[in-house]
Amino acid sequence: MIYNTYGPPDVLQLQELEKPVPKDHEVLIKVHASSVTTADTMMRRGDTFLSRVILGLTRPATKYRILGTELSGIVESVGSKVSRFKPGDQVYGFRGFGTGVYAEYKCMGEKASLAMKPYNVSHKEAVALVDGATTALFFLKQKGGIRSGDKVLINGASGSIGTYAVQLAKYYGAEVTGVCSAINMELVKALGADHVVDYTCEDFTQHEGRYDIIFDTVGKSTFMRCKRALKPRGRYLVTVAGFVPLLQTLWTRLSGGKRAILAMSVNKNRELEIIRGLVEEEKIKAIIDREYPLEDLTEAHRYVETGRKRGNVVVKI
Repeated sequence: MIYNTYGPPDVLQLQELEKPVPKDHEVLIKVHASSVTTADTMMRRGDTFLSRVILGLTRPATKYRILGTELSGIVESVGSKVSRFKPGDQVYGFRGFGTGVYAEYKCMGEKASLAMKPYNVSHKEAVALVDGATTALFFLKQKGGIRSGDKVLINGASGSIGTYAVQLAKYYGAEVTGVCSAINMELVKALGADHVVDYTCEDFTQHEGRYDIIFDTVGKSTFMRCKRALKPRGRYLVTVAGFVPLLQTLWTRLSGGKRAILAMSVNKNRELEIIRGLVEEEKIKAIIDREYPLEDLTEAHRYVETGRKRGNVVVKI
């Protein structure tokens, strides 16, 4: 599936291209599953300045015209200098702004964000874990320093990052509050949340001094609004980049006390290995909302843009 111009889902077009050939340090992966994330739809629209700086100012550059950031599949062949993988290995991985996995085959560097997939899940389940689970792990553990006994609030608890953030926070021994709409409250409870807040009826930012960590997985709040709900040394984690969150991250790092933390989870090798172990131990599970064949990718993008997806939307290839 390629796109030659920014725009609505209809810009995605099915096309036959030559099968890629791996370079010396690359592996060729036969892709079995990909996904549609909010980031994919934003890149397709080209609706942020940052995305256009990376992908192309007026239209996507040729190397970015196949979207898709998450994959699970089987290594078909390897370059002459590859030692980390071999043909037949079942892998899952992340492309980031490299994109390119809305396709039957993709070459990736052996040192890229790529790992053996959990042996006890299918390719569609594995791909649903890639970005959401690793991003949740990166923020909660590496940036938030989560500890047993912490009180943690997850804003967007029913989304692709939030569903894993709830599970991981419980795994690390936290008391978890999930924020979502009423229709998703039972799902969030089933994932282990101790408390669930319906954001249409209750404003969690009014809970003064309650949380060690507030993790905004959807960028729907701000540090200033959430500040009163944090404990004196509480951490506000946000995944959605912006100038204001960046300034707040820098300022609160110097000032001490309550902190805003904006970061990017890019190289995911370490997190992919940890998530694989947790899945194989059945400590966390994949959350899938819908599945679409590659030929129906436009419909998958339309659905994700409704903002109603729960967990992940998988593309079968």
